Amino acid sequence: MIKHKTHIKLVLLPGMLFFVLNSHGQNLQTYIDEAISNSPEIQKFELQYGIASEKLNEVNAIPNTELGVGYFVSEPETRTGPQRFKVSVKQMLPWFGNITARENYVSSLADVKYEDIVIAKRKLMASVSQTYFNLYANRAKQRILIDNIELLKTYETLALTSLEVGKASAVDVLQLQMRQNELEQLKAVLGQQYLAEQTALNKLLNRDKDIAVIVVDKLTIPSEIDDLIKTENLLLHPELVKYDKLYQSVEQSELLNQKESLPMIGFGLDYINVDERPDMSFSDNGKDIVMPMVSVSIPIFNKKYNSQSKQNELQQQEITSQKQERLNNLETLLDKAVNDRISARISYNTQTKNLKQANDAEEILIKSYETGTIDFKDVLDIQELQLKFQINQIESVKTYYLQTTIINYLSN
Repeated sequence: MIKHKTHIKLVLLPGMLFFVLNSHGQNLQTYIDEAISNSPEIQKFELQYGIASEKLNEVNAIPNTELGVGYFVSEPETRTGPQRFKVSVKQMLPWFGNITARENYVSSLADVKYEDIVIAKRKLMASVSQTYFNLYANRAKQRILIDNIELLKTYETLALTSLEVGKASAVDVLQLQMRQNELEQLKAVLGQQYLAEQTALNKLLNRDKDIAVIVVDKLTIPSEIDDLIKTENLLLHPELVKYDKLYQSVEQSELLNQKESLPMIGFGLDYINVDERPDMSFSDNGKDIVMPMVSVSIPIFNKKYNSQSKQNELQQQEITSQKQERLNNLETLLDKAVNDRISARISYNTQTKNLKQANDAEEILIKSYETGTIDFKDVLDIQELQLKFQINQIESVKTYYLQTTIINYLSN
């Protein structure tokens, strides 16, 4: 019989929870739980699992009982009288253990379907997380652009003041204004991309696409985290466990095949109605005939079962190869995700240093304005560097958590 499966709650790695527990945005785990509860794909797999489980009741059945009724048009005459009609009942029964083998086979197929549910939940969790981090990065970039636009407006005011006293040219003012226009354009494009990404997340949650998604305000990379992920945990990954369950189902299929190659036993009863002979009088006159029967169905030509055994053997070899291939791919993905996450932390730290130096350069330029020697070309160069470092820093954060999502999918 199929055992009751406990509900598996998918949670995030501690590295992910770092920001979820300390943010003003909506809890990512809440989005994940909502997506799992509403997902039509998961509901589809759960229904398939229910159908597979229900098949247990189907395979428990034995062959139909055969009932036959015959009427003698030309009544055969016997010593005890003419035969009028015949009633036959016959029941074939599979060999001992056949039904149990069927149950075990169907149960193993249901176990495979259950792994589909677990895999679908993991994939959905990863998709929701990745979309959430994309939304965070987009919103963070928009805030950075707004700050830089305001900074350029401040510089524009300084340039206009300098223009009045002859310490700046109209070209400086126009360059600052054109730079503002470029940033406004980037911000508008990001706004449209945010709406598309928001639609993607809402659809993963199976809800209206226009519902506003609230993401965390600030997300940073933890200074220290264990990047040594044990690849042995991959062996417990549901994608690989599914291959184990498939292998077991083929084993059960072979056991069932062996049972079905055995004979079937039949039990029956024939009843023949006999009329009395009117011209004679004796003790058995008109006595009905009752004949119990036993029959055996022997599969003499067993090429079918031998072929099925060979197919099962080949299928097991195929499943073993498929599992090894998938394990190799998962190990590659995990190793890449771990190394990319380390690279993201390195990049983040580098951008932090660069940004500090760019800010120091900006302060020097501002102080030089007091002496009237400000160069607005240098101002634009520094502002462009600041924006570049800020955007790269956000990208590093996004990459870090996207890779954490992959690690979580593969090793948790």
